[in-house]
Amino acid sequence: MPQPLRRLQIGLAVLGAVFLFAVLGYRLAGWDWLDAIYMVVTTLTTVGYREVREMTPALMWFNIVVILVGVATTLYVLGGFVHMVLEGEINRALGHRRVVKEIERLEGHAVICGFGRMGEVVAAELRRRHQPLVVVDRCAERVDEAIGQGFLAMPADATEEEALRSAGIPRAKTLVVTLPSDADNVFLTLTARDLNPRLLIIARAELRTTEKKLLQAGADRVVLPATTAALRMAAMVTRPSTVELIDLASAGHLEEMAIDELPIPPGSPLIGVTIRDSHARSQFGLLIVALRSADGQLSLNPGASAQFQQGDAVIALGRVEDIERFRAQYRV
Repeated sequence: MPQPLRRLQIGLAVLGAVFLFAVLGYRLAGWDWLDAIYMVVTTLTTVGYREVREMTPALMWFNIVVILVGVATTLYVLGGFVHMVLEGEINRALGHRRVVKEIERLEGHAVICGFGRMGEVVAAELRRRHQPLVVVDRCAERVDEAIGQGFLAMPADATEEEALRSAGIPRAKTLVVTLPSDADNVFLTLTARDLNPRLLIIARAELRTTEKKLLQAGADRVVLPATTAALRMAAMVTRPSTVELIDLASAGHLEEMAIDELPIPPGSPLIGVTIRDSHARSQFGLLIVALRSADGQLSLNPGASAQFQQGDAVIALGRVEDIERFRAQYRV
């Protein structure tokens, strides 16, 4: 338990005991309950009204003890309360400032808008792939949960332009939109596209009719969770082993096998080289599953004479260590 909160609890307990002790003391002196409670309240709050009844020397000494102990305890409680408030506010302010500074240093990162069930899974997978990211959610509890899991997160309405700027959208590489409202997702996509024309936007849609609107708003990819889940379930019925193998490889659950995407940057020695001459299979033990060209065209199972070009993305299947050797060899 935090120290300020514990101090506050102890102080309140002692103050309650003092209050009860003082009331009983006046009651034993012959005062009725109302007069006793009234006298204790005016004493502990230091209001300073006149005494309710005639005070005997014994009651005066008793009242002095109540004042000293009661006021000291009250000050202790108030100090604990102020400490708790100030500590929380200071920590919150310092934490927010730290997050802002770290976000300002990011470039080419991913921004996840919405930390619900989908957003949490996406964030975990991107972290596993060592992709820097920022989480934006209007719910403070979800933001605290994201921070607790080690993510950079900020509480804000992702549909507002200023919130997207604070998350570094103009410098970001990818935006993942997982808000529960299709209308919010469309508006968010439109705003983000205006801030960063080169941004890769992957958006969620609950309704099929929203898919077209999201694409028109600037989304590059649209995911319909219900449709995707249904297709996967159907595939598990018709080809369960294939689906299981792809899932295990793509999620990294197989220690020796992985499916990875390797973008070919400018200056890579792989540019202009054919699949055969790259020795992807003979030297690295990799299977080139597909090539995605810079214009988005996907070529499945390309032939050995297919050439790698700048901006292409190579989808390779093989052991993790072999993929890393291929990546280091050709700087992809």
